Amino acid sequence: MTRRHWRDGESTLERYYGLGTISGSLAGWDWFGHSGSFAGTLSRTAVFPGQDLAISVLTNAIDGPAQAFVDGIAHILKAFEKGGAPNDEVADWAGRWWTLWGAVDLVPVGDKVLASPPVLNPPLAEVSEITVTGLDAGLITRAPGFSQAGEAATRMRDADGEISAIWLGGVRLIGEFAFAEEAGTRYGG
Repeated sequence: MTRRHWRDGESTLERYYGLGTISGSLAGWDWFGHSGSFAGTLSRTAVFPGQDLAISVLTNAIDGPAQAFVDGIAHILKAFEKGGAPNDEVADWAGRWWTLWGAVDLVPVGDKVLASPPVLNPPLAEVSEITVTGLDAGLITRAPGFSQAGEAATRMRDADGEISAIWLGGVRLIGEFAFAEEAGTRYGG
């Protein structure tokens, strides 16, 4: 059933059909799977035999983004396969921080911290890498265009010792509620 019988020449992805299955490759991970729908639902399953992994997404909407979720989950898992679980020096850098241009997720992977907007599809597609050099200090060692490669990454703490802001180069990021309050004060509402 998973043997490729014909290529889907109209797909933007490299995709093939077997007997009741679809197959392809996602960033080097070969997969096969199936999708289905019924009034008000949509599902997608992908099996990655080389990784001994299966991902199933069920949505309760006929236009639910099940395929995008499967692809996104696979890209996140691929990043952790490459980098490994976060080590103790970077594990507490995790979190979502905000700036006027949107949110940035800090995702510790291996011995680095990845900084990536959560709106990217696939997730972690364009990341900055932070090499942690101290408790609240790091260096942006890799970054896509318009980012701050070579600049400092700094965590700022309030009087209680809690992290209140992150500086990535010259860009200040703050927590969701602090951002909402600051934006409301500055721009009204």
